[in-house]
Amino acid sequence: MNPLIKIRRDLHQIPELGFQEFKTQAYLLDYIQSLPQDRILIKKWKTGLIVKINGLKPAKTIGYRTDIDGLPIEEDTELPFSSAHEARMHACGHDFHMTIALGVLTHFVRNPINDDLLFIFQPAEEGPGGAEPMLKSEEMQEWMPDFIFALHIAPEYPVGTIALKEGLLFANTSELFIDLKGKGGHAARPHETNDMVIAACTLVTQLQTIISRNVDPLDSAVITVGKISGGTVQNIIAEKARLEGTIRTLSPESMKKVRHRIDALVKGIETGFECEAVIDYGSMYHQVYNTETVTREFINCVDQDPEINVIECTEAMTGEDFGYMLKEIPGLMFWLGVDSTFGLHHAKLNPNEAAIDVAIKVMTRYITFKGNHSI
Repeated sequence: MNPLIKIRRDLHQIPELGFQEFKTQAYLLDYIQSLPQDRILIKKWKTGLIVKINGLKPAKTIGYRTDIDGLPIEEDTELPFSSAHEARMHACGHDFHMTIALGVLTHFVRNPINDDLLFIFQPAEEGPGGAEPMLKSEEMQEWMPDFIFALHIAPEYPVGTIALKEGLLFANTSELFIDLKGKGGHAARPHETNDMVIAACTLVTQLQTIISRNVDPLDSAVITVGKISGGTVQNIIAEKARLEGTIRTLSPESMKKVRHRIDALVKGIETGFECEAVIDYGSMYHQVYNTETVTREFINCVDQDPEINVIECTEAMTGEDFGYMLKEIPGLMFWLGVDSTFGLHHAKLNPNEAAIDVAIKVMTRYITFKGNHSI
């Protein structure tokens, strides 16, 4: 078996949630320490790793980032290497991302280039968000790269396809949690209560007017309430209710506007239903914005390989906290085709492992080019 396939399958079996990636960190560290150590420096950051490979004649530092956490999903693939952790799964391809990063790292340990390389194994991408605090950490500040790159698997594209665009690639995202508290009571005496199920339903309907009546029709934004909980039994009027959802926008300005309107509507619910409300926006991720000049250079370099199909895609409403790194450091993210019938965050996601070698080929080619040319 290809050693990288084994690594991917090993990692697939031990998915862990954000800032709980202890087994994952140990596995990554064990592998990296098995390589020749003469040019490798390693730092731990929480449950992540930062690995520097010293170049031959460094003029700059090139960064490559991978996320390492899993999702709270019960796997349903029936693969022989399915998740060994109950209700945990690498359903967003982070096992692929880590394996590719290790493959690229291994290549440059054995095939040095002029510039320094920095491999960032970042925890908690799925939540609560590891990129921003990692970027601000002393460890990263000491080894801040001049450029940074990352990829994300794309089930909808065939193996051999690289999809990206200059500028905006992923949306601004924010979690949304709203807790309502009123006065419960007997179902036969509704006039003595403040029904939070009715309040919650009313609020969900009102939230849907924000996009249609407050966001420019030529812009794009999404508010989705994915979960409502409230009440205890059928004959008691609910004292409490909770809404859980997500916000997606294509600009930071629209995110501010949407959140401002949510605040206003929730205040209206408090007045209209004589209740208390608490809003928590949870984790908020900055948009992924690919640096135009770097993206053009990347496309020109990779497009020379006839086996790689580079296509221009449209921006997506998906979120990625890598956006915080691109906000501070020039670079890019691209979609890697993995040809899976089931999509991201699905319990049956099963990416084609042939894409691992494709990604390593693409990144080693480009980093070699960039790492042997001065800024």
